[in-house]
Amino acid sequence: MTQRSGRVICDITITADGYAAGLDQTEERPFGDDGGDGTGGTLHAWMFDTPDENRAEIDRLGAAGAFVMGRNMFGPVRGEWDRRWNGWWGDDPPFHAPVFVLTHHPREPQPMDGGTTYHFVTEGIASALEQARAAAGDGDVLITGGATTVNQYLAAGLVDELRLHIVPFTLGAGTRVFEGVPPLRLEQVTSRPASLVTHLTYRVLPRPSPPQEPRTDT
Repeated sequence: MTQRSGRVICDITITADGYAAGLDQTEERPFGDDGGDGTGGTLHAWMFDTPDENRAEIDRLGAAGAFVMGRNMFGPVRGEWDRRWNGWWGDDPPFHAPVFVLTHHPREPQPMDGGTTYHFVTEGIASALEQARAAAGDGDVLITGGATTVNQYLAAGLVDELRLHIVPFTLGAGTRVFEGVPPLRLEQVTSRPASLVTHLTYRVLPRPSPPQEPRTDT
């Protein structure tokens, strides 16, 4: 059997207490009570206010061969697709690769400018990852979020690498990374502080197999 070379990577920005978004998310405030105006600007100021300082981490975000995201990250539309929502990122999204969106409601693929095509997956996280791996070839698959989607992949043991961008404030409530995730074994790969964020990269180690019951002759 040929071993795949691409990794499955989760990459997400969180507060010091682990939240990727606050409470009371709406279409006008997609990050809810996020310590700012609800658009995620405070959480992601490291990307937009100090991009040169964080160029390596920003460039890595766009280097994957395919992406997976939850429907909540794709947009605020719930239930059936009763209007044409094509994501928060405009006509030329920053992905420039296939993006697999988790949803319970079927929809035809949506090609966008710049090489991005949204594919809508109704068969769950394993199917979305399988399709993303096929699309990525030897490239990496990036699980972009939100936190609930990241938690599902971590809980299922499907993640090779976890990248956390930790910003120096707390929210106290909201959508939190590691919520409902069983204990993980992590190996630190890199750690780099910047003025508005600390970048941490962990390798997710395989969970140890449960001990075998000793065999006894009968």
